[in-house]
Amino acid sequence: MGSVVYSLMFTSPYELELPDDDRIELTKISRSRTAKAAIVQRSQMILAMAEGVPYSILIERFGTSSTTLTRWRKRFRERGIAGLSDGLKSGRGDGITAKDEARILAATQRRPPKPLTHWTTRRLAKKLGYSHMTIARVWNRAGIQPHRLGRYCASPDPDFEEKAADIIGLYLDPPAHAAVFCVDEKTAIQALDRKLPILPLSPGRAERHGFEYVRHGTLSLYAALEVHTGHVEGMTAQRHTSDAFITFLDKIVATQPADREIHIICDNLSAHKTKAVKAWLAARPSVHIHYTPTYSSWLNQVEIWFGKIQRDLITRGVFTSTTDLRRKLMSYIRLHNRDCRPFNWTYRNSKNRIRVHTS
Repeated sequence: MGSVVYSLMFTSPYELELPDDDRIELTKISRSRTAKAAIVQRSQMILAMAEGVPYSILIERFGTSSTTLTRWRKRFRERGIAGLSDGLKSGRGDGITAKDEARILAATQRRPPKPLTHWTTRRLAKKLGYSHMTIARVWNRAGIQPHRLGRYCASPDPDFEEKAADIIGLYLDPPAHAAVFCVDEKTAIQALDRKLPILPLSPGRAERHGFEYVRHGTLSLYAALEVHTGHVEGMTAQRHTSDAFITFLDKIVATQPADREIHIICDNLSAHKTKAVKAWLAARPSVHIHYTPTYSSWLNQVEIWFGKIQRDLITRGVFTSTTDLRRKLMSYIRLHNRDCRPFNWTYRNSKNRIRVHTS
């Protein structure tokens, strides 16, 4: 891939070459919640310097000095992203060779004895004859964390690329004068009340909830996010059925001028594809539904908004009844719509798709 050159403003007579691959990786690191805070900050520094942000602003933004900025710029120029890591400290070190380190890493990537699922530092140290701190330092340098587990969902849809391109096209280049909505339902939201009072946060102590709760029932929340404004239409229902889905579609259509073309993005839930839904669509030729690929609801922007309402309201909310839950859900939607903005949604790498290989 080609590279784009950005100029450093005011303080450096040099140019910072930032290849496209490095820029993508640095952006990913700069937003990481698991990378070391120092590495995240250095990645942000390099990105900012590549955009031409003056040192005077960077010094204030990062609380650092021009000497530090220059050092990390130099390290990046010489060694790339690897140069943003801390160098070896003075001292007696591990006392192991590169061959020993390779042996540790190779053993780490092999399965432990059954029925164990992963290595620990002490377990591997006992097997290989090193100290557990040596194992820990080798793992730390290599960025290996056997105790952590990541999950993924692979899409077996043979038309993944075609369907994904259709939806991304609606985000980036929608038909002229058309409205694009991302629609889904958040099912079985529990109206949970607490038996004990909530203890508010105070210096040195987080807010605390009692373990015991009273369950007053559940509601489903239908939401339609208008992609290019961020505005949300919402509706609650006792159950997520085809009839409820059609009722919500009617509500969406009612918000638009009669002759406006409407595109709706939703997942493959059976309630979205019933005969009643197909008949509803046939009677409204200006409305078009675009289904996400199988197991790919992450392409639907409304899922981002569902994450926001989960964090802001549902997880820590106290609801005395389903009526109270409905009132608070709709109140949150009204609050969101006061200063709503579209999501800056990015599909960074079209090659980053997990494929299922079948024999």
